[in-house]
Amino acid sequence: MKNIKRVILMVMDSVGIGELPDAAEYGDQGAATLQNIAAEVDGLELPNLEKLGLGKIEKIKGINSEFKAEGAYGKAAEKSKGKDTTTGHWEIAGLISEKPFPTYPDGFPTEVMEQFEKAIGRETLANKPASGTVIIEELGEQHIDTGKPIVYTSADSVFQIAAHEDIISVAELYDYCQKAREILQGEHAVARVIARPFVGEPGNFERTERRKDFSLTPPEPTILNRLQDKGLEVNAVGKITYIFNHSGISSSVTTSDNMDGVDKTIEYLDQTETGLIFSNLVDFDQNYGHRRNVEGYAAALKDFDQRIPEIKAAMRKDDLLIITADHGCDPTHQGTDHTREYIPVLVYGEQVKNDYNLGLRDSFSDLAATIADIFEVDGLESGQSFKTEILK
Repeated sequence: MKNIKRVILMVMDSVGIGELPDAAEYGDQGAATLQNIAAEVDGLELPNLEKLGLGKIEKIKGINSEFKAEGAYGKAAEKSKGKDTTTGHWEIAGLISEKPFPTYPDGFPTEVMEQFEKAIGRETLANKPASGTVIIEELGEQHIDTGKPIVYTSADSVFQIAAHEDIISVAELYDYCQKAREILQGEHAVARVIARPFVGEPGNFERTERRKDFSLTPPEPTILNRLQDKGLEVNAVGKITYIFNHSGISSSVTTSDNMDGVDKTIEYLDQTETGLIFSNLVDFDQNYGHRRNVEGYAAALKDFDQRIPEIKAAMRKDDLLIITADHGCDPTHQGTDHTREYIPVLVYGEQVKNDYNLGLRDSFSDLAATIADIFEVDGLESGQSFKTEILK
């Protein structure tokens, strides 16, 4: 058996595969992102994910399970408290969060907002949970008239600042976010402060690609740090670098959408010699899950599925591909929040056994443990490796 030299870890942001046993505690009973979308659109057509064994994990309308999968398949439960992006990715990287990040369903407390407004020298608008596209339509004109930035949150642990690029420059907006990040520590340590620049006229505003996340640094080393310590490359695609606040990342590229994320992943396959390529495909969550757009979500799944042959073609004999998710965001469920779900785990490569059932994994951190095992890296305390189970 050859050694694995590179792992490609692709997170389909929010593509959950059924409610966790504690879903009711989060108001998520009945949530099942993939299964419910498939039922709603009268069956998904995802032939490449199907070949990897997607339909063998759970029954999904339109996805066949009556054949040998090309690789290993299973699902993983979340051990951390929470159902947000940061918690999910940190656990994938081997860090289990015992406490959920704070959320603000009634907006941020007065003491936080007073500190923030004093730091930036301006008053603000909104301070409430909202959809990013809705809030700029509602308050964009008032923002232009007054120069006051729009501060809002969501069901996630986020402090978001929206500003028109002609009113508050992107550099100034980033500075506001940095100031907010310094204030939001301790009990108010939200997972992410997010800059949300937009352009356009009233009635026709559009968010730009200059979004930037200011995250917390993971409190302990993750698999990313362990790989870097061993001299291996850790190349990040999409918002991965922000989720880990650049900790443990050798190089990173931002992306404009899912297809750009696939392009950049393939580009890294041309450049990376040994180590990890860690990609996040955010459109599923940001554009379709939160916006309850079932048809759009189904189309985005199909678009990604059609790119899988290209990813496989760019792989070498000593590569391992893992396709997974970080939480659910069932667009058929009530509300616009993430949903507390299992994540699919699909593993492919020339050295991976065909049709191997990984079963139910106790934690997302089994992925980190497996990567640590592959690269013979010590120091991770959580997760159970499945390396020896899956390799021929």
